[in-house]
Amino acid sequence: MNIFDSVVLGIVEGLTEFLPVSSTGHLTIAEKLLGLRVNDPSVTAFTAIIQVGAIAAVLVYFWTDLFRIARAWCVGLASASTRGTFDYRFAWYIVAGSIPIGIVGFAAKDVITGSLRSLWVVAAALVVWSGVMIFAERVAPQQRKERDLRLRDVLIVGCSQCIALIPGVSRSGATISAGLLLDFDRVTATRLSFFLSIPALTAAGLYEAVSEAGSISSGVGWVPTVVGMLVSFGIAYTAIAWLLKFVAHHSIAKFSWYRVPLGLLIAGLLAAGVMSAT
Repeated sequence: MNIFDSVVLGIVEGLTEFLPVSSTGHLTIAEKLLGLRVNDPSVTAFTAIIQVGAIAAVLVYFWTDLFRIARAWCVGLASASTRGTFDYRFAWYIVAGSIPIGIVGFAAKDVITGSLRSLWVVAAALVVWSGVMIFAERVAPQQRKERDLRLRDVLIVGCSQCIALIPGVSRSGATISAGLLLDFDRVTATRLSFFLSIPALTAAGLYEAVSEAGSISSGVGWVPTVVGMLVSFGIAYTAIAWLLKFVAHHSIAKFSWYRVPLGLLIAGLLAAGVMSAT
């Protein structure tokens, strides 16, 4: 992998990580177009590691909120009077909501990095999950706010992240849809999606960096990997600000106008033999 490839993939990661269009799906497509082997261990590791740049953007963008929540959690561990605050409970919600994807992601790692890394899977997931997003927007009253969050809600949204391990579904698309189906307004569902992304994507990126260090060194290389992370950070920060403004006034179902044609186009190219699935 050269620097140009890593810059392109960093841009793709930053743009798509938090939009409900599937970053893994888009990275798989981009890697294929760049002539990379999408099922190569070093390429798979690169894909996970550059997500850390996008997560760093979340940490910077929500720094004030995260500092307040972390402080409440630390104080609450020693002071019973603080444990009744929403920030203290929310900190534990994020921990609990991150457990399902940690378990499933680790247990199904070989499948996720193997057979699911197929453009047929990406194409199908882009189309099928668009229907879920449209359904969620149509039936959800969106009456509940962030302060109405309960542990059960966050566990359900956290479990929905597991579905997003299928390339093409989209982690944000899955979690925001789940939030809407629980009657939360779009901004609350989106903010929760951002907060839940921090433990999940950080753990995935660090795990790949440690476990696949040898593959990265002998494959794509650490310089392109670091460049990809830095690019994804800058692009992701802008994408976060844009998405929060967008969802305040627009339905996430609008993204289906992009997802469905893209999925059908990929399926058509695969069926015609223009592209290979892996």
